[in-house]
Amino acid sequence: SGGYQIYRVFRGIKKYVHTIWGDYGKHRSEVFRMKYSMKRQLTLICTMLVVGTTLFCFLLNTLFLADYYTNKKKMALKEAYTVVNRASNEGSIQSAVFDTQMRSICGKYNLDMVVMDEQTSTVKASDHDPRNLAEQLLANLFSQNGVGHDKSVKILEKDTRYTIQIGLDHSLQEEYIEMWGLLDNGNLFLVRSSLEGIKDSASIANTFLAYAALGSILISALIVNYLSKKMTTPIMELAQVSSKMKELDFNAKYTGDSKTEIAILGKNINELSETLEHTISELKTANNELQLDLERKTKQEEKRKEFLSNVSHELKTPIALIQGYAEGLKEGLAEDQESRDAYLDVIMDEAGKMDRLVKTLMTLDQLETGNETVSMERFDLGRMIHEYLKSLELMLTQQNVVLQCNVPDSYYVWGDPFRIQEVLTNYLSNAMHYVETNSFYDKKTIRVSIDAINGKRAVSVFNSGKKIPEESINRIWDKFYKVDKARTREYGGSGIGLSIVKAIMESMHQEYGVLNLAEGVEFFFTVESA
Repeated sequence: SGGYQIYRVFRGIKKYVHTIWGDYGKHRSEVFRMKYSMKRQLTLICTMLVVGTTLFCFLLNTLFLADYYTNKKKMALKEAYTVVNRASNEGSIQSAVFDTQMRSICGKYNLDMVVMDEQTSTVKASDHDPRNLAEQLLANLFSQNGVGHDKSVKILEKDTRYTIQIGLDHSLQEEYIEMWGLLDNGNLFLVRSSLEGIKDSASIANTFLAYAALGSILISALIVNYLSKKMTTPIMELAQVSSKMKELDFNAKYTGDSKTEIAILGKNINELSETLEHTISELKTANNELQLDLERKTKQEEKRKEFLSNVSHELKTPIALIQGYAEGLKEGLAEDQESRDAYLDVIMDEAGKMDRLVKTLMTLDQLETGNETVSMERFDLGRMIHEYLKSLELMLTQQNVVLQCNVPDSYYVWGDPFRIQEVLTNYLSNAMHYVETNSFYDKKTIRVSIDAINGKRAVSVFNSGKKIPEESINRIWDKFYKVDKARTREYGGSGIGLSIVKAIMESMHQEYGVLNLAEGVEFFFTVESA
């Protein structure tokens, strides 16, 4: 029975594999049956490009290689003529320097050269036995004078000094391109180069090109076939995935008119859209969204009412003071100039508080609505902190506060320098107003440092004193919220400073927060190191 159970397991696995492979094979066979398959088109196009390029190269090689080679040889003959003529004019044709030049140019371009005087004696030759070259030179000279004219000679270029021609050396039975004529000093010269090599080279090149073309076509076809398979396989897999997504909500229809594998994907997408059209009415997303919108509107209305109430409360006291002191001035309660100045000072102070409150609310509104542009710059945060702390030295001394600074003299970060300084100002302002002595510190202590918090670099401002009540930890960032309203009013706070901190840090996508420590309170914000 154990063997039979194993047999049943293997049979089930075999059936499952056949099912999977059958589905995959169905899609593969559909691709292979397609008349306009991308795979077939790509293979055919690339193969034809290789064949066309090879034929074009073969045509160029056959038609123009010989002429190109001949022109290059003409340039080489003229260069050799220039060198020999200059050496003859300078009288250095017998020098070792000219021998070196002659060997170099003859070896470089595969040239043979001979120079003869008016008595047909050899003056200079590139070969130890120049008789054949001398005979050819004399034959050319006689032919020009009408004696023994050789009809096989093809003149390429001719002027009063020299003639460039293609002729046959009858003794060697080889075809040469040669240049002969008179030098400026009256000596005869002949420079020539064999043309037999170019014919063999063209023939060998064409043969090699034919073999290379066959190999290139075969290799290209295999590579293109492999790459096209790699391209079409993901498309077919995507078509299979799309056929399983018929329960999603897509209204778009495939409108392409291609006849490639993408058409299969388009067909499945259209089927998917048609299926989803029957289920749109059953979706409840719209009701949920409407409910969420109502809740959001209700919360916004509550926040608006709370905001108006807070603003009214904050403005009520300064307005009452301004009104009271103004009425006192009008009724003549301040009889002397000193009293009147005191009344005016109160009015100006309260008006200033109202002005600062309105400006702060405008800044907060711009930050929260995204209308305030945050300028991300690379700046020295360490220097900023030290300069700001230096400006507070007198105030800290007057309040008997001990300042501890654990910040490098220079520490570059990315951020908006103006906004970062505003956050730092709010933190230090809070610390200076709430710093106290406790069992850990016998003196009021404020500490500014840059530390690692949650894997990031953070600037923290610590002050010794009482902890923030736990029920207020999450609310201190709300507008107008005050932990100690009497004390906040005493130093003129409006309860908006930490709200501005929250808006600034969120606009720069950085973290912020507060920690209740055993020895005091620590506020922090993260920065991006530069």
